[in-house]
Amino acid sequence: MSNIKNKIYSNSDECWRNQVNSQNRIVQPLLTDLYQITMAYAYWKSGKTKDKAVFDLFFRQNPFQGEFTIFAGLEECLKFLQNFHYSDSDIEYLKQTLPQCVEDEFFVYLRHLTVNDVTVYAIEEGSVVFPRVPLMRVEGPLIIVQLLETTLLTLVNYASLMSTNAARYRMAAGKNVKLLEFGLRRAQGPDGGLSASKYSYVGGFDGTSNVLAGKMYNIPVKGTHAHAYITSFTDFEELKNKLATRCFHTVQDILSNKQMLVDRNTGQERDLLEISLNWRDKIFSLLGTLTDEASDGELAALVSFALAFPDGFMALVDTYDVKRSGMLNFCSVALALNDLGYKAVGIRIDSGDLAYLSKKARETFTKIATKYNIPWFANLTIVASNDINEDTILSLNEQGHKIDCFGIGTHLVTCQRQPALGCVYKLVEVNDLPRIKLSQDVGKMTMPGRKDAYRLYGADGHALIDIMRRSVEPPPEVGCKVLCRHPFVASKRTYVIPSKVETLYKIYWENGKINGPLPTLEEVRDRVKNSLQTLRQDHKRNLNPTPYKVSVSADLYNFIHDLWLENAPIGELS
Repeated sequence: MSNIKNKIYSNSDECWRNQVNSQNRIVQPLLTDLYQITMAYAYWKSGKTKDKAVFDLFFRQNPFQGEFTIFAGLEECLKFLQNFHYSDSDIEYLKQTLPQCVEDEFFVYLRHLTVNDVTVYAIEEGSVVFPRVPLMRVEGPLIIVQLLETTLLTLVNYASLMSTNAARYRMAAGKNVKLLEFGLRRAQGPDGGLSASKYSYVGGFDGTSNVLAGKMYNIPVKGTHAHAYITSFTDFEELKNKLATRCFHTVQDILSNKQMLVDRNTGQERDLLEISLNWRDKIFSLLGTLTDEASDGELAALVSFALAFPDGFMALVDTYDVKRSGMLNFCSVALALNDLGYKAVGIRIDSGDLAYLSKKARETFTKIATKYNIPWFANLTIVASNDINEDTILSLNEQGHKIDCFGIGTHLVTCQRQPALGCVYKLVEVNDLPRIKLSQDVGKMTMPGRKDAYRLYGADGHALIDIMRRSVEPPPEVGCKVLCRHPFVASKRTYVIPSKVETLYKIYWENGKINGPLPTLEEVRDRVKNSLQTLRQDHKRNLNPTPYKVSVSADLYNFIHDLWLENAPIGELS
């Protein structure tokens, strides 16, 4: 039996290592739209296997009515490239799925396809990014880079949206309040749940309730208990034989319903329930409640939970009534634990007026700390949950809440305020010739050709403007005047003399392998924090933030508009 268990655990750990060291096995070449493969066949049929192309992956508008976005998902994109290949079963499936007119030689071509000739330039993961500036530039054989489109987009879109959402929650909560992601049960499936846990941590959250995410990504895992635990107890009789610190309690202990815990001060076992009841009788008037209003079932549940976790006692206090029952019962058990040499952690409030209840809870903790000379009691942690969103936190801030930690689920992981970022992947060059997509909606036009991007900083150290230049142009120089133009509006232009110039693109994939070591999740998380600090506060504020400027060089501006006029049809009046 032991060997069987060891084999199961070994297999489980091997699967986990495969996923961590490579990628999610769902991410593969067939995780794409059908039209990518039909286009690939049409390219192949047209003799375009030698054509070289450049695609830009970018977005057109910042999410959540804000003026910044966090770029995330790059590591997963590189892992996808690292493992890119069509298996025999993939080819068999495509043979059955594509029209019968597709020639067999095309399937042979797909089977031997590699991404060795693809080069990927990208902005560093965790960076603050802005509309129209490509997050990734993908170069290589036209057919191959076309086949990458949908998968790259799905890996970047949600990751960047989730990281941005989390960063906004972090800014709303402030640096001194902890944030926990509690959204697995509300996420869009297991992959969505894992991604939400990962990228909420990247965006600035302190932990997750998702145990698998903790194992896979080394994210701190936190949690308390549910209302079900409290309601599963109705009175003290249900504590019989529930929990015991040792296996040799006397028959008298069992029959008398004693709930024994070792006193760290004396080494002797004492009855936690009895001490808790004594404290409840002693403090009810201090709390302004009546003992007969407090639920005995709730106290029984809290005693049992404290016996299970005497050094990590964090209790849900709103199952019945926070003021009349939950706080009284919690404080009674916490004080009993204190008598035995243990320190409770705090409470969680999951309903009601969170600002008011948190202030009353802090007031209660302070009263007890003062009256009984227990200083640490005043600083017990107050966690709030209850369908919290960004606006809720801002409102609670205005009300002067006393919450130490927010547990956030639905609104965070589903990005309810905006469900998609809207990244696109557009062809901008084929065989060294620029390509442009025109539209009556100027916002949907593409900027043709191979481009590099730079971030220009002012004398105060804040980012001033991003500028795109044709790759054949020299980069901007510190201390030299740079003309920055709006891509499509002739009258919008400005000169900038940068105190610092940051080159935004690095080569992350070339010659069939990842170029250099990738940052750890902690390093990406730090990058988010540091990158946000380079923005002025008015770009980050919640209400009416100032748009960050994105520009092009004079050469690129002229290049875009010449190509625009060359390709736009000329109308005729009659």
